[in-house]
Amino acid sequence: MKEHIITSTIQFVQQQLKDAEGGHDWFHIERVWKNAKLIATQETSADRLIIELGALLHDIADSKFHDGDETLGPRVAREFLEKENVDERVIDHVIKIIENISFNGGNVDQKFKSLELDIVQDADRLDALGAIGIARTFNYGGFKNRLIYDPAITPDLKMDKETYKKSDAPTINHFYEKLLLLKELMNTGSGKQLAQKRHEFMEQYLDQFYAEWNGKQ
Repeated sequence: MKEHIITSTIQFVQQQLKDAEGGHDWFHIERVWKNAKLIATQETSADRLIIELGALLHDIADSKFHDGDETLGPRVAREFLEKENVDERVIDHVIKIIENISFNGGNVDQKFKSLELDIVQDADRLDALGAIGIARTFNYGGFKNRLIYDPAITPDLKMDKETYKKSDAPTINHFYEKLLLLKELMNTGSGKQLAQKRHEFMEQYLDQFYAEWNGKQ
């Protein structure tokens, strides 16, 4: 049953995201899925089916590409899982993961908590860090036609959820408004360890960026 539903879910996600923006496409989902399985090996009490389905479906209809509609993703995921005759207990948990995984400024209280959510959230956050995280950030900035950097526009570290969602600040600001905050927001021990190296790489990148911007290298 598990192998069948995972295979069906992969095929469904690949089809749904075939035209997605490059930082939120199937390959993003695949990396998060792999990260989640890696973290789960250290968290043996977690439900692997819920983790894998949560990872595979967490961005099935990301609200930022659907006019801010945060209900679409959970609805699409539920309809798919029900058609696959997945147990209601599993469906309910997966939907709660989708509804609670987002960063959204980092200051929104989760309405649900579980080890499985912690693992999928860490896996998703890892893909926003390091070399991949940098590539995704600039890809999305280009997709939204944002400036790369403007020294006159400083990062806003006190945005609420709605302000964060509507922000069109330069891409470099996103490092300070989200990416560099993630290391301290990781939930699991293995997630924290994996995040540390990626965090350090981003700090090195920013040092090099500013040196080149200011004509020092």
